[in-house]
Amino acid sequence: MAPTFSIVFLVIALMGSCYAEDEQVRILLDMKRMVQDPTNALYNWDISSTSPCQWNGITCNNASLVTAINLESTGLIGPISSSICGLSALKAIQLGENSMYGSIADVFWKNCSQLEILNLTTNSLTGSLPDFSVLSSLQVLDLSKNKFSGKFPLSVTKLFNLHSLDLNDNPLDPNIIPEEIYSLKDLNILCLSNISLLGTISPSIGNLTELVKLELSYNYLNGTIPKEITRLSKLYQLELYNNYLAGEIPAGFGNLTSLKRFDASQNFLKGNLSEIANLKNLVSLQLYQNHLSGSIPEEFGEFQYLKDLSLYTNSLTGQVPQKLGSLSDLSAVDISENLLTGPLPPDACKIGKLTFFLALQNSFTGGIPESFGNCSTLTRFRVNNNSLSGTVPPGIWGLPYLYIIDLSDNNFEGEISREIKNAKNLSVFTIQNNHFSGSIPSEIGQALLLNKMDASNNQFSGELPKEIGGLTMLSSLLLQQNMFSGPIPDALGLCTDLSEINLAGNKLNGPIPKSFGSIKVLNSLNLSNNQLSGQIPNTLSALQLSLLDFSNNQLTGPVPTQLISLASKNSFSGNKGLCVNKANSVSLSPCAAASSSSRTGSHARILLASFMSVATVIIFVIGWVLYRNMYKEPESLSWDLRSFHRVRLTEDDILHCLKEENIIGSGGSGKVYKGELSNGEKIAVKQLWNSNTAKLSHSREEELRNRQFEMEVETLGCIKHRNIVKLYCCLSNRYTNLIVYEYMKNGSLWNRLHEQNMGSTLDWQTRYKICLGTAYGLAYLHHDCVPAIVHRDVKSSNILLDQDMEPCLADFGVAKCLQVSGKGNSTAVIAGTHGYIAPEYAYTYRVSEKSDVYSFGVVLMELVTGKRPMEVEFGENKGIVHWISHQISSKENALGVLDKRVSEFCEEVMMKVLKISVLCTSSLPALRPCMREVVQMLFEADPCLESTQHLVKRSLSSKI
Repeated sequence: MAPTFSIVFLVIALMGSCYAEDEQVRILLDMKRMVQDPTNALYNWDISSTSPCQWNGITCNNASLVTAINLESTGLIGPISSSICGLSALKAIQLGENSMYGSIADVFWKNCSQLEILNLTTNSLTGSLPDFSVLSSLQVLDLSKNKFSGKFPLSVTKLFNLHSLDLNDNPLDPNIIPEEIYSLKDLNILCLSNISLLGTISPSIGNLTELVKLELSYNYLNGTIPKEITRLSKLYQLELYNNYLAGEIPAGFGNLTSLKRFDASQNFLKGNLSEIANLKNLVSLQLYQNHLSGSIPEEFGEFQYLKDLSLYTNSLTGQVPQKLGSLSDLSAVDISENLLTGPLPPDACKIGKLTFFLALQNSFTGGIPESFGNCSTLTRFRVNNNSLSGTVPPGIWGLPYLYIIDLSDNNFEGEISREIKNAKNLSVFTIQNNHFSGSIPSEIGQALLLNKMDASNNQFSGELPKEIGGLTMLSSLLLQQNMFSGPIPDALGLCTDLSEINLAGNKLNGPIPKSFGSIKVLNSLNLSNNQLSGQIPNTLSALQLSLLDFSNNQLTGPVPTQLISLASKNSFSGNKGLCVNKANSVSLSPCAAASSSSRTGSHARILLASFMSVATVIIFVIGWVLYRNMYKEPESLSWDLRSFHRVRLTEDDILHCLKEENIIGSGGSGKVYKGELSNGEKIAVKQLWNSNTAKLSHSREEELRNRQFEMEVETLGCIKHRNIVKLYCCLSNRYTNLIVYEYMKNGSLWNRLHEQNMGSTLDWQTRYKICLGTAYGLAYLHHDCVPAIVHRDVKSSNILLDQDMEPCLADFGVAKCLQVSGKGNSTAVIAGTHGYIAPEYAYTYRVSEKSDVYSFGVVLMELVTGKRPMEVEFGENKGIVHWISHQISSKENALGVLDKRVSEFCEEVMMKVLKISVLCTSSLPALRPCMREVVQMLFEADPCLESTQHLVKRSLSSKI
C-alpha cells in the first residue's frame, strides 16, 4: 500500500509542479506581450524554450518557482502587468531605468506578500500610489524619478521591515513629512527630495539612528536643521539643498564623523562653520548661496578626502586655510563672492587633480602661487575682482586644458607669456583692469578656440599682432585704453564671427581696414581716441551696427551715407577732415562741391524740390479741407508723425499698408500689417486701436492703451541695439496709434518653433544663435540703459527673426523703467503671458530684472525641448518649468526632454543650455543670475558647429 501511496503523491506533486510552471509561463509571457523590447532583452522568453528559470532576468528557488525579476536598464517600454504578483514566490521586482509607463494601482499587490524588493526607479510611471501596507515583508522600495502624483503614500509608514525608501523626484501633492515615518527605525536610506514637502524637519528625525543616507532637497522646507539630527552617527550622506532652511548649523553636528557628503546649499543658513571642522571624512561639502559668516576653519586644510568644496555667495571672512588641498585629491574649489582676505592657498593643486578654482569677488592679496602654473588639470581659473598683484606664473598662460582664465580687476603686472601658444582649449581670456604691459605675443594666434578676449584698461604697447586674424572663433575683442600703436591689422577682418571690437583710447594709426566690412555679424565698433587717418571705407556700409564710434581721430573725406543713420551725435566728432554729402544729425560740415556747375545744378534741384514740396502741402491741405467739409467731420483727425530713424515715410505710405490682405499678426492690443515702400523696402505697422471708436471716451481701457503706446514709443525711441527691433516712426491721432518697425522676414520665434506650417525645424545652431542674441538684447536693457528697462513680456512670440535669423526683442508696450532709487518698481497690473510670468510677480506685482530672467529661462526651455510653455502633458495648470524640474533628476531623464529633432549631435551643449534655463527659472529671484551672467554662461556653452574643422576643435574642448 505504501509504494502505491508514494507513487500517487509523486504524481500529484509533479502535476502541481507542472501547473505552477505553466502558470508562471503564462504570467511572464503576458508581461512580455505588454511591452516593447527594442534591445531584445527578452530574447529567450519563449514557451517552446527552456524552463522560465533559464530566461534572461529570471531567478528561481529550488522548487523552480520564480523569486526575482531583474530587468533593469534593458530599454523596456510599456506598462507593468497587473498579474505580476501571480508569481506566488516572488521576492524581488527590479524594473528600474526603463521606459515603463502607466499606473501601478491596478496591480494585485496583496498577492506579493513575500516581496522584499520593489525597484521601479527612473521610468515614466504615473497616477497615485497604491496601498503598500500589504507588502509586509518589503525591505527596499524605490519609486524615484517617475511621474507619480497625488498624496504622500502614508501606507509606507506601516512597512516596519523597510530599510530603504526612495520617493525622490515625483510630482506629489504638497504635504508635510508624516510624523509616522520616524517610527521606521530600521531605515538605512530615506530619500524624499523634490516631492513638494512643506513645513519643518521634525526633531523626531533623531529616532532614525540607522540612517546612512538622508535626502530632503529641492522642497519647501523651512525652519532650522533640528539638533536631533546629530544623533544620526552612521550618516554618510546628507542632502538638504534648495529649501528655505534658516538658522545655524546645530551644535553637535561635528559628531557626525561618518559624514562624507553634505549639501545644504541654496538655503538661508547663517552662523559659522566651526561645527564642520570635525568632519574629517568629508569628500564633498556644498554650502553655497547661504548667509554663512566667520572664517573657514583651518582644519579644512587637514581633510584627507576632500574633493569638492563650494562655499560661494556667503559672507565668509578671514584667510583660506593655506594647507587646503595639501593632503587630498582636491578637484573643485569655489569660494567666490565672499569677504575673504589674505593669500590664495598654494597647495590647492598639490596632488594634481584640481579642475576648478574659482575665487572671484573677494579681497585676496598677494600673487598667484607658482604651483598653479604647473596645474595642468585646471579647466577654469577665475580670481577676478580681488586685490591680487605681482606677475602671473608663466605656466598659467599655457595650461593645456584651461577653458576660462579670468584675472580681471586686480593689480597684476608683467607680460603675457609666449606659453599662451599651448592654451589649445582657451575660450574666455579676460585680464582687463590690471597693469599688464609689453606687447601681445604673436603666439596668441595659436589659441585657436579663443572666443572672447578682454585686455582693456592695461598698459600694453607695441603693434597688434596680425596673427589675431587666425582666431576664427573670436567673437569679442576688447583692447581699449592701452598704448597700442601702429596700424590695425587688415587680417582682423578674417575673424568673421566678431560681434564686438573696441580699440578705443590707444595710439593706433593708419587707415581703418576695409576688411572690417566683411565681418557681417559685427554689432559694435569703437575706434575712438586714436590717430587713425584716411577715409572711412565704404565697405562698412554693409554692417548693421548698434554702436559706432570713430571720434577723435584724424579721419578725412566724406562719411558713407549709410553709416550716418547708425551713428550717434558724436560718433564722428573730433575729425576735422570729415564731411557729409547731405543734411545730417552728426554735426559735420557739408563736403565741398566738385565744381560750380554741380553747385548750380544742386541749387536748382533744391529749389525744384522745395517748390514741389510746398505745392504738395498746399494741395494736401486744400483736399483735406474739402474732405472735412464734404463729410462734416465734427472733430479733427489730424495725424501726429514722429520719426526716430532717417527713413522717408509719409502718412500715405503708412496708411496704405492697413489692408486686410496685409495682416501678418494680431493680438489683444491690435493688428500688425506688412507694408512695402516704393523703393522696395518692407516695413511692419502695428496698429493699437479700440473697436468702439465712434463712442470712445477717456475710459480706463483707452488710457491704458495710450499709455502702452507711449511707453513703447518712448522706450524704443531712445534705445538702439542690434537685438532690439528698430522703431522707424509712429503715427497717431485721437482714435488710432500706429507704430512702424523694421520688417522681420522670418516672423516670430513662436511661429518658427511651434507652427507646423512654418517649414523645416530650426536647427540647433540657429536656436543657439537666437538664445545668445536675445540674451544680449535683454542684458542691454537691464545693464546698459539708465534707468534700467524691464521688458515684462519676454516670450517667444515677442522675439522676431530677420532674414539671417538674428533675433530682435519686440513689443515694449508694457515695459517699465526702474528708477535708480529702486522705488516705483511695483504695479497694480500683471503684465506678461501665462506660462512665462515669474511666480513672485503673480502674487506681489513686484517688477525687477529677475522677472525678465525668469521669462527668458522659459524661452530657453522652449528652444531646448521644442515644447510650448503650457502643454496638456504637463498636467492641469502646470507649465514647462514644473515639468522640466521633475524630469531632470538624472542625466538620462534630462536627455529625454531634449528636442529629438535636433539633439542627435548637440546633446552636450543643449544640456548646458537646459541647466542655464533651470537657473533662470529658480523660484527665488535672488537665486537667478543677472542677464550679464546669463550671456556669459551661454557664451561659455559654445554652440555645435557644422564644419569638420569646427567639430575637430570642439572634440578638443570636450575634454573640459
